[in-house]
Amino acid sequence: MTTVWLTGLSGAGKTTVAEALAERLRSEGRSVEVLDGDELRTNLSAGLGFSREDRSTHVRRVGFVAELLSRHGVVSLVPVIAPYADARHDVRAHHDKHDTSYLEVHVATPLAECARRDVKGLYAKAESGELTGLTGVDDPYEAPEEPDLRLDTTGIDLSTAVDHVHQLLTATTTEEAAS
Repeated sequence: MTTVWLTGLSGAGKTTVAEALAERLRSEGRSVEVLDGDELRTNLSAGLGFSREDRSTHVRRVGFVAELLSRHGVVSLVPVIAPYADARHDVRAHHDKHDTSYLEVHVATPLAECARRDVKGLYAKAESGELTGLTGVDDPYEAPEEPDLRLDTTGIDLSTAVDHVHQLLTATTTEEAAS
């Protein structure tokens, strides 16, 4: 099957899109799991901090789980910030090594919109000085140069965003079946 990795800033809409897409895929009879970054950080990567090394270790761990699930017939939807290009590259390479399909979706919602949404209150904490190391604010986010899909959730409804990712996934699944 396939891993769909949704990368982008906090508040970009990654988890919202992944959860809605999961519902749609389940209604089509597909096996699907959402590997949410926050949940996995608590359970899979407990003890890791937010240094570059720890963030990259977390991304690689999540990538390993996603690939394992996908190799065994589950569509893995992975809404994880994954701020560093080298860690995302490693995840893709691990998928390639096992001939497992991997799609990278850059949820490219601009920082200003993510801060306006501020779903978790992180941007307000960063602005007040209560929080440092926030991706896109005072820690880098290395945007994918060539994602399989670039999706800005500003100004489009959830259904449209899900349609875009679903079309990408369907095209990839159709190509795999044909080969």
